[in-house]
Amino acid sequence: MKPLKLVAVSAGLSQPSSTRLLADRLAEAARRHLAEERATEVRVVELRDLATDIANTMVTGFPGAALREAIEAVTEADGVIAVTPIFTASYSGLFKSFFDVIDNTALAGKPVLIAATGGTARHSLALEHALRPLFAYLRAIVAPTAVYAASEDWGTGGDDRTDGLAARISRAAEELAGLVLRRPAAVERIDAVIPFEQQLAALRP
Repeated sequence: MKPLKLVAVSAGLSQPSSTRLLADRLAEAARRHLAEERATEVRVVELRDLATDIANTMVTGFPGAALREAIEAVTEADGVIAVTPIFTASYSGLFKSFFDVIDNTALAGKPVLIAATGGTARHSLALEHALRPLFAYLRAIVAPTAVYAASEDWGTGGDDRTDGLAARISRAAEELAGLVLRRPAAVERIDAVIPFEQQLAALRP
């Protein structure tokens, strides 16, 4: 049986980056949950390294070899973790541009976990008003729990019971793992939906 493929997309701009750190922690947590049933390969795509290629592709429509390989990794993954810093109450331009150069049908039905970093917890709602609608438009299956890490979150220690960030990471990773492992069954259930007319007929005396 082939290993599952998990790809984390990090749009952090600095080195080191709290966005990359969050992507790594989410990917490792998801890998642990998936490893209980399937071997899993994890890869992180650093958009910082692809910024010039992404800009050129926005203009020309033709991705270079490195960007094309990154796009293939994301679109062929069994699950995706998408992490961006929050700028001006939304995702970064680099993050949005990367998903703009991907065919808008390529992520349909793909399990995605969304996450973000920022200087203050006041920007956490950007996950719900910006990131979640983006991936809903792309018809991805987004995990219920989104993870936001403010600057103060990185100063706490503890475990899944005492550290709020650790607990959110664990819960979100478990949800993503569940979506990845149950994806074929979910497709079968969708295909087997009973037409509404038949459901109404069954209720009539």
